[in-house]
Amino acid sequence: MAAFCVAASELLHNMKQISGFYPKASCVIRRIRTTNPRCDSQIQPRAKSTPQQLVGVVGLEIHAQINSSTKLFSGSSVRFSAPPNSLVSFFDASLPGTLPVLNRRCVEAAVMTGLALNCNINRKSLFDRKHYFYADLPAGYQITQQRQPVAVDGTLTYSLLEGKKRSQVIRKNVHIKQIQLEQDSGKSLHDDVHSQTLIDLNRAGVGLMELVMEPDMSCGEEAAAAVRELQLILQALGTCQGNMSEGQLRVDANVSVHRPGEPLGVRTEVKNINSVRYLARAIDYEIQRQIGILQRGGTVQNETRAYDSKSGETIPMRDKEGLQDYRFMPEPNLPPLIVYEDNASLPAGIDACQAVVVQKIKEGLPELPSIKRDRLVQTYGILPEHSFTLVNEDGLVEYFEAVLMATKKEPRKVIGWVTNELLGHLKQQDLSVSQSPISPPALAELLELQETGHISSSVAKQVFQKMWRSPGKTAAQITQEHDLGLVSDTAQLHSICQKVVDSHPDEVHAIRNGNKKVLNKLMGLVQKETKGRADPVLVRKILQEKTS
Repeated sequence: MAAFCVAASELLHNMKQISGFYPKASCVIRRIRTTNPRCDSQIQPRAKSTPQQLVGVVGLEIHAQINSSTKLFSGSSVRFSAPPNSLVSFFDASLPGTLPVLNRRCVEAAVMTGLALNCNINRKSLFDRKHYFYADLPAGYQITQQRQPVAVDGTLTYSLLEGKKRSQVIRKNVHIKQIQLEQDSGKSLHDDVHSQTLIDLNRAGVGLMELVMEPDMSCGEEAAAAVRELQLILQALGTCQGNMSEGQLRVDANVSVHRPGEPLGVRTEVKNINSVRYLARAIDYEIQRQIGILQRGGTVQNETRAYDSKSGETIPMRDKEGLQDYRFMPEPNLPPLIVYEDNASLPAGIDACQAVVVQKIKEGLPELPSIKRDRLVQTYGILPEHSFTLVNEDGLVEYFEAVLMATKKEPRKVIGWVTNELLGHLKQQDLSVSQSPISPPALAELLELQETGHISSSVAKQVFQKMWRSPGKTAAQITQEHDLGLVSDTAQLHSICQKVVDSHPDEVHAIRNGNKKVLNKLMGLVQKETKGRADPVLVRKILQEKTS
């Protein structure tokens, strides 16, 4: 208990000087509108009595923790899994007389995110107090932007892969109502054994961006795709690390069902979903649950629910019949937040280094995920699904392009090695791309050996395995040490092929009767004899001669 409760004297001792100019931002994404036939087919009940079937309507609220070293309104550090109550300033603990100081980094992150999502940036935005009582909210209110947020009216474009081979890219748009800055609350740790609740205020005051989107989605698959795209954008911008397991990206889903053309139904809110996969499952379950209730003649309750990943169901938390009065009021301790279009619009006496300038932030925007995927497909001729795989893994695009720079092998051949062999090994050992024991130049050397005919494709995979286990050795060294080079002695290959032909008369008879596919079996036997070191083109030619 002592570890979780910080006395006022300890807070005084550990308090860091409040600094920073612009605070945290929290992203909330609400509903999303699209008409994906596959999604609709998943949720449509087999009811012949109704002219139109019920369909889902999904909205999301996403809170994204801003990637900043300090909190939104104080100089306290931001660090995951720090000792409880070790990162708490006077202001975070809401001691009397403390005042907020806006963290400029958080404002710049919100503006950058708004620009990347095609939002209009408000040159003047306001802060408000949202009053509610909870044990981990020391002040009894949250500082947010309810009336006039920093960014409004944006669009998020996301993609779905459809078709039998998931090679057809379907693009959809989601309207973003607003992006607002707000502070996070602390964390309540419930101890059921001792019937007590402990409070950790390390998270209190951390900057969030809340992204609010209009109800434009119809199923879990669309919601998951939109959230994943947003996650990639935030990571590319560097405004949010997007680690959902650490609570850096938290999703609330508003779900309802209705018949097309009719008013929206009563919605439920599924809170605090911390996985893209769970988000899709929770939404699809909730849509089916509501459809079942209405088909039985029941009424959907306006309530807050939670997703139980073990049972795959949503469970009720509390009802929303009584609308809570948050008593919003202007934040008296913060003046209006002003951002400037460019340096020319700065008032006299304002230091450009201390101001938030939209044009400067716009010029620093990186290549966004959708643009990067299009570039990869157009530049290298790879399949759209491969571009998604590359972009979805942090650092994989850079790895792929570094390999291409060092080898003459075609991009469509290199992509298989990167997405299958390399990525498969990384996933198996839970490693990131930066932790790969095989560097891009090392993989390029291996592919060059194969491309120039020094080793076969099957041997190349053997060499890759050995390189993975022995990072210090090159492909050429491993090939030489284990005598894995292609058998170049034509007489030796003729002898091995003759031996295989003589020992398999039935297969030879089938080939001579027109069943050419059997030749592949004989080729496999030759490769087994040579331990994969025979040139498959030469082996096929020799076998065709001997079985003709």
